[in-house]
Amino acid sequence: MSPVTAGTAAGAVLALAALGFGFWGFLLTALFMGTGAVLGRAAEGRLDLAAVLDALRGRRSSA
Repeated sequence: MSPVTAGTAAGAVLALAALGFGFWGFLLTALFMGTGAVLGRAAEGRLDLAAVLDALRGRRSSA
């Protein structure tokens, strides 16, 4: 799936959530979509969650 197609699908889902469930439903949907994207990248091996957690804890820098 191309980034344009994925972005369009994500925008459509968020728009429907905002229309159907209001602002809080929109935020919850966005949170779940973001969590799913992070977990999907980790499952594919394109994101090292241990390195991300180390960076958030201040144990590593991005430089």
